[in-house]
Amino acid sequence: MDVVVGLDSGTTATKAVAAGADATVRDVVSVGYPLLVPAPGRAELDAGELVCAAVEALTAVVGRARERGDRVVAVALSAAMHGLVPMDDDGRPLGPLVTWADDRAAQWAQALVADGRAPDLHARTGTPVHAMSPLVKLSWERAADPDRVGHVPRWGGVKELVVAALCGGRHAVDRSCASATGLYDIRAGHWDAEALQISGVRADQLGEVLPTTAVLGLRPDVAAATGLPVDLPVVIGASDGVLANLGIGAVRPDVAAVSLGTSGAMRVVVPAPTVDLDRRLFCYALTDEAWVVGGAINNGGSVVRWAAQALAAGLDPAPELVGEAADELDARLLAEAETVPVGSGGLLCLPYLLGERAPWWRSGLRGAYLGLRREHRREHLVRAAVEGVCQQLALVRDAFAATGLPVCEVRATGGAVASPLWIGTLAAALDLPVRVAESPEGTGLGACLLGWHALGALPDLTAVTALVAVDDPVLPDPAAVAVYRQLRPLAERSTRALADVLTTLDALDDALPTTQT
Repeated sequence: MDVVVGLDSGTTATKAVAAGADATVRDVVSVGYPLLVPAPGRAELDAGELVCAAVEALTAVVGRARERGDRVVAVALSAAMHGLVPMDDDGRPLGPLVTWADDRAAQWAQALVADGRAPDLHARTGTPVHAMSPLVKLSWERAADPDRVGHVPRWGGVKELVVAALCGGRHAVDRSCASATGLYDIRAGHWDAEALQISGVRADQLGEVLPTTAVLGLRPDVAAATGLPVDLPVVIGASDGVLANLGIGAVRPDVAAVSLGTSGAMRVVVPAPTVDLDRRLFCYALTDEAWVVGGAINNGGSVVRWAAQALAAGLDPAPELVGEAADELDARLLAEAETVPVGSGGLLCLPYLLGERAPWWRSGLRGAYLGLRREHRREHLVRAAVEGVCQQLALVRDAFAATGLPVCEVRATGGAVASPLWIGTLAAALDLPVRVAESPEGTGLGACLLGWHALGALPDLTAVTALVAVDDPVLPDPAAVAVYRQLRPLAERSTRALADVLTTLDALDDALPTTQT
């Protein structure tokens, strides 16, 4: 059959997904690479390794398609958002790529909030003022070395790197990735003058912004390496978050997508740029006629992995297990937590182990347990952590409602939704039916479907809702809904009350080490 290859360059791996116009996934190839954390607060990728992984994954999936007798008719690109990398005039990286998870620019985000510029920047660019955004990262770079930002020939992110490596020619970025930089005016359709002034970067150092359906060509050397024709269409594509909505069929305004893996997010598609008045939500482009509004949370399934390391010494002598062994330990903890009643015996968890994005957008937040009593055990702490994460996503849902975006159904994907405890808690916290996508390749499949749309085979993207296979809905338990409705305002009030204490503790990191020296 004819297939489009969705090439999804993420934070720890690049996946190549081959799929037909009917949303049937034919093949998946994944090439991993490490997230480099050389010091606290740093989170980088070797930019050269990321580019090599893209070519390797594409070559492998194309070869396997040829063996099956499938014909690759296009490649469509997906990229992780918020990265920042310096590049030369030919698009080659001049240093590591600083990822969304890098937190070193937090004080510059706080400064923009303190001086009152953050609300207007957020309103125009759709991107919250937070350490993740390239706007804030460039401000931090400029403060560290005032001359460097202006002298680097090009600045970009994951998408610009991959486009330069596969297509060459123009320094280009799609409107979706541009709208996630904090530097792009999403309504005016150009780089934002105030954001450029704050960051110290010039518009000519940033990529030419193209529609997400724009078609480029392959570089001759890449065509030869992959076995693809040099005139094969390469659809520039979009960012990974918005493509996840497309890949699980959450493309109507009343159907939300939830990603719940290591971190999490909740997103809906709307017909025009929309930013909520309280600046809790982002707004990024999918196409010129479809925009994605949502909130991402830093802490998802990672809270259970933390619990396995911190609390499960009695279950296993090596709590730092990884891979299948770690997954097994997580499952045992979740099974234990299922024996605890809803509400965890009055125990609240603020699950901010890695700071938090939506709805707070405060990098320095720390986690906390509130209401501890002597009868609470490990299973209560684990269940409270799961409930705390799902309550964060419910706060994002509340922001949707306040913005006039009522949601009737959730489609979910990610490693955590395989757990009955996670999926049941999510449904009850959101008070919505949750349907799990049958394919785990939401983002890569979304890139394929956007590619088919660019080729004209899917003229109406809302038709994807019926194409993508999902399981029967998990319905919210009414008794659990009532409990979570009582507890959520307490978690929200607790975060507001303790935010300054938690961020001050975070600032004392150097003075209060966690291990003996």
